[in-house]
Formats: sequence, C-alpha cells, structure tokens
Amino acid sequence: MLNLESLNRSSITTQPERVRQMFGSIARRYDLANHVLSCGADFYWRSHAAQIVASWTPKNIVDLATGTGDLVLAIRKKLPNAEIVAVDVLAEMLELAKKKGVPRTLMADATRLPFADSSFDCVTVAFGLRNMEDWGAALREMARVLTANSHLLILEFSLPQSSILRAVYRFYLHRCLPFLGSFVTRQKNAYDYLGQSIEEFPTGATMLRLIEACGFRNASAEPLSSGIVTIYTAEK
Repeated sequence: MLNLESLNRSSITTQPERVRQMFGSIARRYDLANHVLSCGADFYWRSHAAQIVASWTPKNIVDLATGTGDLVLAIRKKLPNAEIVAVDVLAEMLELAKKKGVPRTLMADATRLPFADSSFDCVTVAFGLRNMEDWGAALREMARVLTANSHLLILEFSLPQSSILRAVYRFYLHRCLPFLGSFVTRQKNAYDYLGQSIEEFPTGATMLRLIEACGFRNASAEPLSSGIVTIYTAEK
C-alpha cells in the first residue's frame, strides 16, 4: 500500500539552502549544461510540454521553479497573449530569465506562493518539483492557486521502464553525467546530486497517486525519450 505521507517530503532536498547554493553556482552555465547533457533533447521536451499547455488555451499561467525561463519562452511562442508569471527561489536564475526575454518574474518559494486562491488557470513546472523541499506541500500549493477546472503540467526526469535501458541510463547518470557536468560547469557535486535526486523521485503510477492525493484529478503520465523524462498532467 502506498504511503503518501512518506512521499510528501524529499529525503535529499531537506536542506533547501544547500540546493539553492548549488544551483546558484551553476546558473551561468545552466542552459549550456542542459543542452549538452541531454544532447539537445531538452528543446523537444519543453516544446512538447508547451504544445500540451497550448491545447488548454489558458489565459493566466504560473511557471514554478522556472530557472532561466526556457519553458516560459516555449509556451509564449504558442500562446503569445497569455499572461505568464515565472517564479523561482534564485535571483541568479531570474536575472538570466529576464535577459532572455521573460517579462514577468517573481522570487518566491513554491511551497509558499504569494498569490490568492484561484489566481491561475494553469500551473507548470519543468525539472523543478524534484528539487523542492516538500513535494506534497508544493503540489497542494499549486492546487490552491488554480481555479476550478484548470490544469497542471509537470515535466520531470524519470527512469526508463525497460530494464536494459534503465541499466544503461543509470550508468550514464552516475558515471558519465557527473564528469561531463563538471567539465561544463566546474561543479561536479551538482550532477552527483542530479542522479541521486532522479533515483529518489516518485515516478509513474506512484507520482500520479501523489498528485491526486494533493487536490488534483484525472492525473496522467506521458513518458518521453523511452522514459528518461515524463510529462504529468492533471486537472484541478
């Protein structure tokens, strides 16, 4: 039986200041590292996520853990008239997002958003929920700021279902990626953390149950790139 209480808090991100310092230290090379380490697949992942969001035609969107704003920019290409607020806890990331053309940014903790109830009709988060201190609290806060019949989209790393692919991916994740990441960013610890955080993050049916336990319904999962990443969607 699924113990949702045990999933509410990440076991490795209970030191939020450590995570902030780590991501702050790689901010300037964050985009380059993403593109290189994913072999460019991150462009496709975000574009596909943006297409899903566009199919919902939301007018007010909040993108959490926005980083340098790549998902916001992908969504704006498909929904140029939508109001989008980009939220992150790191000033270094938001500064870069602004330079890339993200118009509205806000520094805030995703578990304590400074928005009234029912402020948005779509919440998105790409590769960020995994890094939050309390997954359940973050999801409940996302539900709080959404209007009725609105949508949630989470784009996150996962592990391939195929045992062979999973073994190959884990070798890359734990043996190759830290070396390559340190070469690009000079911060090996950030990529040691990446592999560990992916291993510990709930995926598939477990993640769907957690999402629905936190105030959402009709949660679904779409694996991409053989399951290296997954797009989770749900309705409020």
